[in-house]
Amino acid sequence: MDNTEARKRWAMLALLFATRVGLGFQFQTMGSVSDHVAARLGLSAAETGTLIGLFLVPGLVLSIPAGLAGRHVPDRILVAFGLACLTLGGALAAIGNSFAMLAAGRLLCGVGFVFCSIYYTKMIADWFAGRELATAMGIMVMSWPFGIAMGQVGHTWLAATLGWQASFVAAGLYCLIGTIAMLVAYRPPQGAITAAPAASLRLSSREWTLTLIAAAAWATFNAGYVLYLSFAPRVLVAGGLGAFEAASVLSLASWVMIFSGALWGWIADRTGRADLIFYFCLCCAIASMALLPQVSWAVAVSLLFGLLGVAPAGIIMALTGAAMAPQNRAFGVGVFLTVFFVVTGPAPGLGGWLLDRTADPFVPILLAIVMFGLTIVAYAAFRVAQRVTR
Repeated sequence: MDNTEARKRWAMLALLFATRVGLGFQFQTMGSVSDHVAARLGLSAAETGTLIGLFLVPGLVLSIPAGLAGRHVPDRILVAFGLACLTLGGALAAIGNSFAMLAAGRLLCGVGFVFCSIYYTKMIADWFAGRELATAMGIMVMSWPFGIAMGQVGHTWLAATLGWQASFVAAGLYCLIGTIAMLVAYRPPQGAITAAPAASLRLSSREWTLTLIAAAAWATFNAGYVLYLSFAPRVLVAGGLGAFEAASVLSLASWVMIFSGALWGWIADRTGRADLIFYFCLCCAIASMALLPQVSWAVAVSLLFGLLGVAPAGIIMALTGAAMAPQNRAFGVGVFLTVFFVVTGPAPGLGGWLLDRTADPFVPILLAIVMFGLTIVAYAAFRVAQRVTR
């Protein structure tokens, strides 16, 4: 019986990983084809950057309501709904012939991203609570960079050979297959609670302080990462690489991150030196971005960014466990994600505006460096606040 249950757990994890890859694959479409779209539709870098960021904007208003929807609707249906939105948003972007149509497609994708972000996490917790939860969460989180790595290479190739619309079609089809797979194949664990009990919609003053600081660390970290994904290819192309070559080199960071994030999280758990690992990795991230214009070092810099620079994602996410009591977690995570979307959503548009103003593709990367620096400040502030409010 135990072996049968274990096989079911890992089979469900495989299903959730494979379908969640679609989130990163769909997100990366605009980042990979922005130059093609700009040339075809006459868009500025600020406008293409805004289109990248619109994927994250619906979370500003939907994070908390989407979390409460789980009281009334099964998780499987909510995730399938999210993937369906990602499918339809990709289709709308594929037929888009204006900024407005592309924006509508990206916003629809963003709605799906919010629902999927919340309920994939819950389903993993349902299946692995009290078992291999940390391992399972680590594997699930890596589906995002896996999808991005697929897109960095795949979307760039599709745009060059079949046109930029093909990238949105491919991502939409992937999410459509994921929608069907979730409806047909996913099953909750035996005895799982399908409707969440009433949870607290309040936080104590200590929880507000710690949750907002942890959210600031997560938001600035992701804003820096999204800026890197959006504008690093332009830096390498300006240095003499072709578009496909630049995308392939930068995808190395995403491929190795699939393993490094879980590895460094495991090392932090085993050694108890999470803070030291965090500061070391963030300093490596800043160094790798500062060295990006050295095109002859592009492969080494990309590997450094993936192996170390973005590895502390799990360490930052772990702050949520220390920030709020379990009974307040549903509301607290909604607050946490709202801050994430407020900061991360506008970042690509701001990076594009800076590029338009300066005509220097490295300036948005300097903004990414600032974001990672703010992540260090927020993480340190969280540790201070923990001690002061204990």
